[in-house]
Amino acid sequence: TSASAEEFCRNNYGVTFPITEKIHVKKGELQHELFRFLTDKNLNGKINRAPLWNFQKYLIDRNGHVANYFMSITKPSSARLKREIEKLL
Repeated sequence: TSASAEEFCRNNYGVTFPITEKIHVKKGELQHELFRFLTDKNLNGKINRAPLWNFQKYLIDRNGHVANYFMSITKPSSARLKREIEKLL
């Protein structure tokens, strides 16, 4: 469930940021519309990159455009990720 996934992330990874409910992220008819947008260049104008694993990160600019993405292995504290976020601020 969404609640158990959130509890797992908080307990095992120390996650303190908001977590969305559990949704379908892989392509197909059950794919959530957010991930349909994030992963389809025809819709977002920038990238065709489906998440390969949990914690893939997508950066969205102030105007709702996909600016970049980072693979799961990129830590939230990564200098590169921080620089990209700062550019968008």
